[in-house]
Amino acid sequence: MTVAQTTKYVIKYKLNGERRFEFAQLEKGTEEEAKAALDAIHGSSEDVISDIAVSKAL
Repeated sequence: MTVAQTTKYVIKYKLNGERRFEFAQLEKGTEEEAKAALDAIHGSSEDVISDIAVSKAL
């Protein structure tokens, strides 16, 4: 079994127009991967997630 290498990223985004951020372990740090992580955090609610920016955490 191979375990994927992950890196800690910070995801900056807006939730219903309010600036927020989360940390997540992602493989590649793509916007799609970040969106999937945010969907997992916030669930399938009516919240609008926009302006996603991903960068490596310091």
